Amino acid sequence: MNPPLPRSRVPRPKAAADRRKRLDFIFRQLDNLYPKATCALQHRNPWELLVATILSAQCTDRRVNEVTPGLFRKYPTIEDFAHSAQAELAADIRSTGFFNNKAKALIGAAKKINSDYRGKVPKTMEELLTVPGAARKTANVVLGTAYGIASGIVVDTHVQRIAARLDLTRNGDPAKIEQDLMKQVPKDRWILFSHQVIHFGRNICVARQPRCPECPIDPVCYAKDKNA
Repeated sequence: MNPPLPRSRVPRPKAAADRRKRLDFIFRQLDNLYPKATCALQHRNPWELLVATILSAQCTDRRVNEVTPGLFRKYPTIEDFAHSAQAELAADIRSTGFFNNKAKALIGAAKKINSDYRGKVPKTMEELLTVPGAARKTANVVLGTAYGIASGIVVDTHVQRIAARLDLTRNGDPAKIEQDLMKQVPKDRWILFSHQVIHFGRNICVARQPRCPECPIDPVCYAKDKNA
């Protein structure tokens, strides 16, 4: 067996068959690393996941998981959120950042779900996008994790960065990145793939100083910012 090429000399596949083989290799390595990857946000039901996902914007999952247990004790139902005082709720979630906007979104989401969906978090992308605070990324998280519905691929900052590093997209807009990924990743992998890439981005392919020497995807990665 020939020795692996130096990182700087990893070839870029040109033929469609070679690109497919490369992608299959990436899938296998992610499966080996994170065979049962799932959402890191702690929750007990779809509503709690929706709340946690809204809070996770511009905030770490770890911080959100520190806030939500007390939050759900104080506001145990959707109705409690719907009737909460915005200033008080904002104070309760202050450590997650952008707390005024998030409090407004949570109250709006609770009222919308109560009035239009009988207190149940909806199960379609179209309906979820009518809920305050639920853009496409949030909707994909809730549908995929809470309901097992593959509506798309979650594109957070980790997925956005790694999709570019692995040359799976040339776009910078999350919506376009998602479309690029959906064309390449089989639909039955959409939910797992996004979770795997998020874990991969937190643990190995980090934003600064990616851990390339210990990365199993390194043999097919030709990113310009690889570390020796």
